[in-house]
Amino acid sequence: MMSDIQTNEDKQKAVADSESNPAEPTDRRKLPLSTNLKLVYIFSLIIAFLTAATAVGSIVFRDKVYPADWIIQSFLPNDIVTLLIGLPILLGSMLLAYRGSLIGLLFWPGALFYGLYNYFIYLLGMPFGVMYVIHMTIVTLSTYTLIGLIASIDGAAVKKRLVGNVPEKLGGGVLFLAGDAFALLALIAIETAEISDHNLPPAELALSTADFIASAAWIIGGVLLWRKKPLGYVAGPGLLFNIAMLFVGLLIVLLLQPLLADVAFSAPDFIVILIMTIISFIPLALFIRGIRKAGATKPVASR
Repeated sequence: MMSDIQTNEDKQKAVADSESNPAEPTDRRKLPLSTNLKLVYIFSLIIAFLTAATAVGSIVFRDKVYPADWIIQSFLPNDIVTLLIGLPILLGSMLLAYRGSLIGLLFWPGALFYGLYNYFIYLLGMPFGVMYVIHMTIVTLSTYTLIGLIASIDGAAVKKRLVGNVPEKLGGGVLFLAGDAFALLALIAIETAEISDHNLPPAELALSTADFIASAAWIIGGVLLWRKKPLGYVAGPGLLFNIAMLFVGLLIVLLLQPLLADVAFSAPDFIVILIMTIISFIPLALFIRGIRKAGATKPVASR
């Protein structure tokens, strides 16, 4: 009799807890979180809105936003790619995380980093103008939101789920090698320009600078994942997702440039990037399989 009373009390308590926070799905409570993500959701939605408005505005008012041919060549194709890739991966990862998907939660930082990388190039590579404030806002909000999101994920709980299910060595190695390669290419481009006494075009200098900074994140994330550190399990999947999406975006840019600007299509560049894209998807696919497998196991309740 006493056990029946206790059971009824537990059920009533569970119902009361659910009614006190009806907006939070049960599945989402099972995600490995150490803090509430309400502000992260809000800031991510603001970033998505600003990204969409900036990309659409730049396409519609291209002559005002991009007054020179070299600016159109460098940035207009990327505005289209932002609408095709950057915005969907951000909103998609948010939606998946909201529905309780571990893949969505771990890919969300990668989607934010995609936008941060993207608009950091705009910030450095474009002449000062009306869009500068918007680009600065996106970069600042993306940085703040990315840090907040990573800090809100329980690294120990993520590691407990993923260890043994994902290829840490392969993923960490790919991140480390990709970071080294991008850093080396960026340094070569900058050093070559100095030796030849030629200044890099602003867009290329901005790209090399962004590559060098991003490579540091990939190298650090790769080392942490290789060593099976909790932060490596939190950041690693998103960074692998980030690299794969950047390569896909670059492929689309190479296809769009001849259509939007007076640029010849470079088949060798396209083939090289295509091979790198395929290589980047191998560890990403293995991580997706491992995360899905981990998600099928008993979840770790958030604090």
